[in-house]
Amino acid sequence: MTDLLAFSDDLPVEPVPAGDVLIAEGSQPGRMLVLVSGEVVVERDGVPFARIDTPGAVFGEMSAVLERPATATVRAVSDLRVHVIDDPLGFLTDRPGAALTVLRTTASRLDGLTHYLVDVKHQFADAGGHLGVVDQILDKLVHHQGPSARTGSARDPEGDHAHPDDASGQAEGL
Repeated sequence: MTDLLAFSDDLPVEPVPAGDVLIAEGSQPGRMLVLVSGEVVVERDGVPFARIDTPGAVFGEMSAVLERPATATVRAVSDLRVHVIDDPLGFLTDRPGAALTVLRTTASRLDGLTHYLVDVKHQFADAGGHLGVVDQILDKLVHHQGPSARTGSARDPEGDHAHPDDASGQAEGL
């Protein structure tokens, strides 16, 4: 994770006092943050589920990349310092090494969650009721591929559409 510290070393550092909320659940995508020092707790629906104190940890990347509201609250447990990335998509586009580091972090988190769900599935395989839906949840997670990709280029940034001068939707000469 320290790779992300190197990739963000030239960005502003913001001090955050203990108790402050860095990202609020439900807030619109905005900044991405890289932990320099300190400790945060991550919570959803008021339930804490992770404590993170690893320098280089990233927060706000899911909301930025998916262009969706934040799914969790990140709160400072201690006084901390974070690198502030005001344009996360630009940062990830301009710094492919940073994008790969964030991808690896996200993939690692997903892998951990998948291992956990498989373990729960084994534990409650014969259970009925709400515990019996673990199978369905795991299936949805494994097969969910996110939003559909759209074609586009510098010449045709919108892609995937019929052009006004071509009613058939087919590109000329192709």
